Amino acid sequence: MRDLTRATLVYTLAYTGVRWGECVALRVRDRNQLKRRLHVRRNAVEVEGKIELGAPKSWEKRTVPYPAFLDTLLDALCNGKGPDDLIFPSDLDGYQRRPTTAEDSTSWYRLASTRAGLERLTLHDLRHTAASLAVASGAHVKVVQKMLGHESAAMTLDTYADLFDGNLDDIAERMDTRGAQYAATVLAAVGVAA
Repeated sequence: MRDLTRATLVYTLAYTGVRWGECVALRVRDRNQLKRRLHVRRNAVEVEGKIELGAPKSWEKRTVPYPAFLDTLLDALCNGKGPDDLIFPSDLDGYQRRPTTAEDSTSWYRLASTRAGLERLTLHDLRHTAASLAVASGAHVKVVQKMLGHESAAMTLDTYADLFDGNLDDIAERMDTRGAQYAATVLAAVGVAA
């Protein structure tokens, strides 16, 4: 069960963009299965070896979508639990501790990354992965802003501007198709062959 919990935790981080502390603080009642949403209401941060529960960063409580494939994994973790139970519990005091990702680390996360053949990938990099996947799927900058809990769309653009560059080519192609139709109409109207 521990491997399922950890694997689902990594998938959730990589496909929703929630922060580590927000993810490990999720309770069963924070999941809306019908709409496939996670309600980010708390943040569990380790301070001097103890978990402190507080509001999300920037006090941004939000609702975050998750892809359908996560339902099966989340179902396996939530089945048999009460609404106040953690989705991703730990054996210690309930909350998962943030694993280290240093080169010489032997944390479960670092070992799994190495076994998967990945370069050093921090937990925060999974947040960038989620943003990349959202942008590649056609998400508007305001949607990515809301998903990540950024204070402004400008902050999202400052961080991920290079991801939106690919959209520029798509926009230019769509504008060209439309513009070519208009140009042909104008040229025909004035008697010039295209």
